[in-house]
Amino acid sequence: MRPIEALLEIARDEGVTRIFGNPGTTELPLMDALVEAPDLHYVLGLQEASVVAMADGYARATRRTSMVSLHVAAGVANGLIGMLNALRSRTPMVIVAGQQDRRHLLQDPMLSGDLVGLASAATKWAVEVQHARDLPIVLRRAFALAARPPAGPVLVSVPMDLLEEDCDVAVPARSPVTGPGPADVADAAALLAAAERPVVVAGDGVGRAGAVAELVAVAERLGAAVHHQPMNDGIDFPTGHPLYAGMLPPRNAVIRETLAAHDAALIAGCHAFMPHHYTPGPAVPDGLTIVQIDEDPAEIGRNFAVRHGLTGDLAGTLLALATALDGRVPSARERIERLGAAHARARAETEQRAAAAYGPAPMDPAAAAHAVAAGLPGDAVVVEEAITTGLRLRAVLRQDRPGSYVHTVGGGLGWGIGAAVGTRMGCGDRPVVAVLGDGCAMFGVQGLWSAARHRVPVAFVVMNNGEYRTLKETLDEGGGASAEHGRYVGMDLAPPALDWQAAARLFGIASVRAGSAAELAEAVAAAKDLEAPLLIEAPVAGHAPSSGGRPPGSR
Repeated sequence: MRPIEALLEIARDEGVTRIFGNPGTTELPLMDALVEAPDLHYVLGLQEASVVAMADGYARATRRTSMVSLHVAAGVANGLIGMLNALRSRTPMVIVAGQQDRRHLLQDPMLSGDLVGLASAATKWAVEVQHARDLPIVLRRAFALAARPPAGPVLVSVPMDLLEEDCDVAVPARSPVTGPGPADVADAAALLAAAERPVVVAGDGVGRAGAVAELVAVAERLGAAVHHQPMNDGIDFPTGHPLYAGMLPPRNAVIRETLAAHDAALIAGCHAFMPHHYTPGPAVPDGLTIVQIDEDPAEIGRNFAVRHGLTGDLAGTLLALATALDGRVPSARERIERLGAAHARARAETEQRAAAAYGPAPMDPAAAAHAVAAGLPGDAVVVEEAITTGLRLRAVLRQDRPGSYVHTVGGGLGWGIGAAVGTRMGCGDRPVVAVLGDGCAMFGVQGLWSAARHRVPVAFVVMNNGEYRTLKETLDEGGGASAEHGRYVGMDLAPPALDWQAAARLFGIASVRAGSAAELAEAVAAAKDLEAPLLIEAPVAGHAPSSGGRPPGSR
């Protein structure tokens, strides 16, 4: 479906029968398409203030979201007073404003301007679409947000050439959003109970809401495999549970491949899927039946269509869902046993590979991660900001108690040291082990001073590989000159090598250097008896170029 056809199809599906507007050159693709759309009546106004006012009155009278078409910066400016009125009166309205052609927008052509900047103060949301593939998703979000309390106007700026692109875009279905009433929960339960291969995605909202036990109850009644959301910030499902299948990687292609093995999914407390590296296509495969539960109505159907969306208190909604599922899936016990056996085999293989890599420093990253997990004191809290080694750590950690794992998906480096200090101050007597990449630690190294001054007993484990390994691995995946030559610009932290024991002395902190994976496990185990901070330097092997080029850092 072409972009302009998608725009009209979504308008129809959202209940639009009239489009209020005053056309100009940037609206010509729309006006031409309306010739073959007799079901969409164009209501002409001679000035944009009148156009928006008509749409305001129409929306109030019909109790439906109205649709407006405005022309470039001047038209948006003329319509601002109407948008302000609609915002104050809480009138649901979607305004599609034509922007100049992107191919010469940088040259400041006539009629162009900052449409988003103009409209931001007078709307709930203002956005400019840059890619045709994004238009349907943005329009669905716009109609949902305009109607969501408190209702109000939303502006979508659409460059005229985007509507004329010769490309095929997918139109997501509408995502119904309901409260957690008995009938709504029963409908969601029926969808999930009918699935033969259900899956659950546990988002960080579950952990924040204290709803882990309730999600476990739902998963067990379904006999469903459970994945953490990509780069989860905490424990949202017990990682030692037989149904736990690991974290979804932060790439749409891998998420889609994983979910394609299932016919229905429950997504709970998850903000979109937040991919990291771009891969073509959506995160959700076609045909997957999705039930989504979230405290934030904005999450329902945000990036993918859902069959049933429930909003409200997560713990209460999940408990009601578990109750509604009780006894509905006779095969749940058999599913748990089968999945549990498969997951146990996969875990054992992962741990065996890591244990087989044990040896002297510099350690294999998987072995170092395994050593940390093996040495963790009982009831320890792990604060992780280790990027590449952190991914390996997630694969071998077995933590069931909520609050035992602390991470930030925000991506702002330098968080880990300070977060570990604050975590230890706030978690009573639980041992805290911070697992840090050397690059990340350098962004927040001054936090060690606070740990020393306040004698906060945290074990800071610095994985020292002397490089930005995640950048090198990403370049290798994409090919190019760096991968071909085995040489990476601006990604090596040595020479001079970072001496983390010297850094510890600078701040008055005791330190040890693990000479092997076994020594690392012993040092981590001692965290249970700390009375002051300790820095554990863990030398880790650097990245090996995939093409057999020169070793990283060589000159």
